[in-house]
Amino acid sequence: MTIIECIKEVLKDSPGGLSIDEIYGQILQRNLYTFNAKNPKGVVMGEIRRHCLGLDFPTASPIKHFYISAINGKKQIFNVVTEDVRHNYKEAHTSKTDELLPEERVDKVVLEYNCKVKDQLMAKIMMNDPAFFEQLVVVLLLKMGYGYDMSAGRVVGHAHDGGIDGIISEDKLGLDLIYIQAKRYNQNVTVGRKDLQAFVGAMEGVGKGVFITTSAFSKECRDYVEKLQHKRISLIDGERLCELMLKHEVGVQSIKIYKLFKIDEDFFSN
Repeated sequence: MTIIECIKEVLKDSPGGLSIDEIYGQILQRNLYTFNAKNPKGVVMGEIRRHCLGLDFPTASPIKHFYISAINGKKQIFNVVTEDVRHNYKEAHTSKTDELLPEERVDKVVLEYNCKVKDQLMAKIMMNDPAFFEQLVVVLLLKMGYGYDMSAGRVVGHAHDGGIDGIISEDKLGLDLIYIQAKRYNQNVTVGRKDLQAFVGAMEGVGKGVFITTSAFSKECRDYVEKLQHKRISLIDGERLCELMLKHEVGVQSIKIYKLFKIDEDFFSN
């Protein structure tokens, strides 16, 4: 019997679910499995969390046998996934730090740190003038791979008829262009359909456009884009803008890279 099978056997007799401590205790009490590890309870915890619905991290298994059915104080209560649970499950319950696996803790810390960096990025953007923002978005799109090389984009700003802020050439002859609109708005200002219609109206003869803002887009704005038939417009709000800047290292520098390792079970198998 595998550890997974042992856990399922224990939970089968406890329809209300059990904590990791209780599951481990039941396995020992019933003598279902012989542990050779120095931290056997950690092995049980690892197997449960790696196969837990809603918990996704680098070493998590795509096969989910368990789910968090309740939280009792500081302890999570686990149960076996049924088809109904798998179908209806929408989001994972909040994880307690003391029950996280090491790789989950690292992932959590990195996410929290990067969230703070994104806030700092937005603050820096808002401190600079609109012309700086226009240049920023052109550089970002070039770093993302749009354009034939890093010289393929240019800021046109207010001098361009129609209010297009930037242009990227996808080929060296300029036969395929991407128009850019950049709006450095305060976060309490929402980009509406009128702004987008003005941008689309300026895109004469050009079928691709990117509208980037530091704020957000209204529902009417997004609905309008989805219904456009002859033009393709991508909308990038402030949240996604900062995510893309981190991903493509625009305005930020990578300071350290860590490697996480896991045991190669195939190497040690007979």
